[in-house]
Amino acid sequence: MQIIKYLYSFSFAALSFFFTTTNVVAQTTADYVVPFGGENELIIHRKSGSFSIKYKSTAIINEAGISFLANQKKYTNTDYSNYEIQQQQIKDELGKGVQIKLTAKAPGQPTVNHYFYCYPNREFILTQLEIMDQQLLTSNQLIPLYSKHAQLLHGEDVRTLFVPFDNDTFISYDAKPISLNAQTSAEIGVVFDNQSRHGLVVGSLNHMNWKTGVKTAGQKASIHELEICAGYSDVKVTRDSMAHGAISGKTIQSPKIFVGYFSDWRDGLEIYAKAGRSVEAPYIKPWAKATPVGWNSWGVIKEHLSYEQATRVVDFFDKKIPFFRNNDQTAFIDLDSFWDNMVEGGFSGDFSQLKEFVAYCKKRALEPGVYWAPFTDWGFRGDSNRVAEGGNYKFSDMWTKTTKGYHDLDGGRALDPTHPGTQARIAYVINKLKECGFKMIKIDFLAHAAAESSGFFDSTISTGMQAYRVGMECLSNHLANSMLVYAAISPSLATARYAHMRRIACDAWKSIKDTEYTLNSVNYGWWQTYQYDYIDADHLVFEQESEGANRARLIAGLITGSVILGDDYSKPAHWQQRIIKWLQSAEIKSIIQSGKAFRPVEGNTGTKTNPLFIRSDQAGTYLAVFNFDTEATTIHLDTERVGLNPNKTYVFKEVLSGQEMKLNKQMDIAFEKEGAYLYKISAK
Repeated sequence: MQIIKYLYSFSFAALSFFFTTTNVVAQTTADYVVPFGGENELIIHRKSGSFSIKYKSTAIINEAGISFLANQKKYTNTDYSNYEIQQQQIKDELGKGVQIKLTAKAPGQPTVNHYFYCYPNREFILTQLEIMDQQLLTSNQLIPLYSKHAQLLHGEDVRTLFVPFDNDTFISYDAKPISLNAQTSAEIGVVFDNQSRHGLVVGSLNHMNWKTGVKTAGQKASIHELEICAGYSDVKVTRDSMAHGAISGKTIQSPKIFVGYFSDWRDGLEIYAKAGRSVEAPYIKPWAKATPVGWNSWGVIKEHLSYEQATRVVDFFDKKIPFFRNNDQTAFIDLDSFWDNMVEGGFSGDFSQLKEFVAYCKKRALEPGVYWAPFTDWGFRGDSNRVAEGGNYKFSDMWTKTTKGYHDLDGGRALDPTHPGTQARIAYVINKLKECGFKMIKIDFLAHAAAESSGFFDSTISTGMQAYRVGMECLSNHLANSMLVYAAISPSLATARYAHMRRIACDAWKSIKDTEYTLNSVNYGWWQTYQYDYIDADHLVFEQESEGANRARLIAGLITGSVILGDDYSKPAHWQQRIIKWLQSAEIKSIIQSGKAFRPVEGNTGTKTNPLFIRSDQAGTYLAVFNFDTEATTIHLDTERVGLNPNKTYVFKEVLSGQEMKLNKQMDIAFEKEGAYLYKISAK
C-alpha cells in the first residue's frame, strides 16, 4: 500500500475523500488535524511532537507527549525536532481508517515512530509508540501518552477507577474521588463524572509483551496527570517483586492504546472491551454453545470430595432440578481441587474411577468437568528432588526465578511457563484428562505464569506477559478446543485469548457481604462480558444463609453471566426446596440465555457496590435491586436515571416471586433486611 507523505502546505483534499462526512480545509498552522468519529479531532503539533484530542470542539487531552527508556537513558518528545508525518489508508480489525505516522530522528538517539489510528465510525483513536535503531535497544518502559492538561466537560462527582491486574487476594475495584494523589490502574484507566456520566477511557489493547499501568491525578474536572506506561510493575497489583522485564531488539513497540471520550463512561468501557476482543482475538475457538450452567465442588465439599458425593450431586441434578439446564439441555458437573482423591497412585496411577464419573454424567446428559493449576508447585516446601509428571525434570529446576529468589503466592510457587518440564507436564496432565472424557476444565492460579523473572529458561522471553503467552498457548494447544475453558484466578484482560469464561471475583460465594464483594467487580468490571464469552460470579452457595441472602446470591449470578452452583447437593436439606423452585423457572432460563452481564446504574461507590444493575436485550429489560445491609432500607428508583423513559408507566414483575407493581417516574423499593429483587420491566 502506497504511503502518501503530507507536507505542511498540503491541502488535505485526500482526507475529504476518505472521511466523506467531514469538511477539510487547508491548514494555516503547523498543526496536523485528523477528524475521527462524529465530531472529534486528533491534532498533531509538529513542532513539539505532541498531540491533542478534541471532543466536539473542546480539547479533552491537550499537548500530550511521549517518553521512553532506551539502554537505561530516558527520552521524551522534547528531545527531538523536525517531525515528519506520513499517512496511509488502512483496513484492519476495527474497520476502515487512516494510520498517521509521526517520525522523529536525531543524531545518536533512537528513531521515534508515533502511530495514530483514526476511524470515521469510531469515537476513539488508537496510539502506539515505536523506537528503532541500527544498534540493539533495550527498554522496559514506553509511554505513548503523557499529559498534564486533560479534562472532563462535566465535574460534579469525578471518579478515577482503579482496575486490578487480576482477581486474587480479595482485591477490589475502586472508583475513588479524583485527587492530586496519583492512582495507577492496571491496563485501563477511567476518569468519569458519575453525575453526568461523561468519561475518559484510556487502556491497552495488547497484552502479549507488556504489563501496562494508567496513572491519573487531578481536581474536579481537571486531570493534571494522565500517563499510560508499558512496563508497569507493582507488588500490590501485578504481584511482581521486581521491575518489569526489558525487551531488546532493533525495533521495540508499545501496546496499541485506546483513547476515547464518551458521554457515558459505561458505553466507553463496553466499546473498549469490544475493541480489545477485535484487536487481540481469541487464541482458542470461541464458545458457540449455550451459556454454561452447572456446579463446582469447591464451594462446600472442597477437600472432602469423593466419588460417592460427586455422583450424588449428579443424581440431584438429574432428579431434583431436571429443568435447570441451558439451551443445549445440559449442565456441567465440575470436580475442583482434590479430584485426585479418586485416583490411586497419583498421575501415573489408576484413573478408572474418574472415567466412571465421566460416564455417570454423560449417561444423564450432563457434562463432566475437572480442575487444574498448571503453573504452580504446591509441594515446593518438601523434597527439592521431586520429579514433575510427564518427564525427568525436577520441580526445583522449573521454578520461576526472580531477583529475590522465587515467585511465591497463595501457597504455591510459580513454574516457569517457558521451561520444557512445565510444558511436558502440561502435555501429560491434559492428555490424561482428555482421555477420561472431561468436557470442561477450570484452570486456576494462572497469574503465577505472568510473573516477571530474572531469567526465564527460554532466553528469548524477557517479560512476564511474554511468558504468560507461551504458557497459555501451550495449554491451549494441548486442550485443542476439546473443553469449555473456565479461568479462576488469572490476569483480567490477558486471559481473554485463552478462556471462554472467567470469574470476575474469587472465593467469596455465600454471605451478603460476599455477594457485595463479588458485585463490586461486576459494578466496575461488567464490560469484560464483551471480552470473554462469559464472566462468572463464582459459586452460588446458599446453605445456612437467610432467604434474602440466598436471593441476592442467585441474582448476583444471574446478572453476571454463567451460573455455577456450589453447595453440597449430595445430601438433602430443607433450604434446597426454594432453590429447586427458583432454578427451574422459565424466566430464569430466559435471563441466562444471553449470558451477558448487567451494567451498573451508578459508579460512585469506591470499593463498595451500587444497588442497581440493568440489562436490555432480546429477552427483555431487567433491573436488579440489592440491599447489602442487614438492616431495613429503602432503595430509590428514578426512571430516567436507570435508563427508562420518564414519560411512560412501567410494570415491574419480580422474577422469583411473580409479584407486580407499577413505576411512573420514581418509586421506592423497601427491604426489611438484606436481599435482592430482580424485575422484568414492560411498558404499560
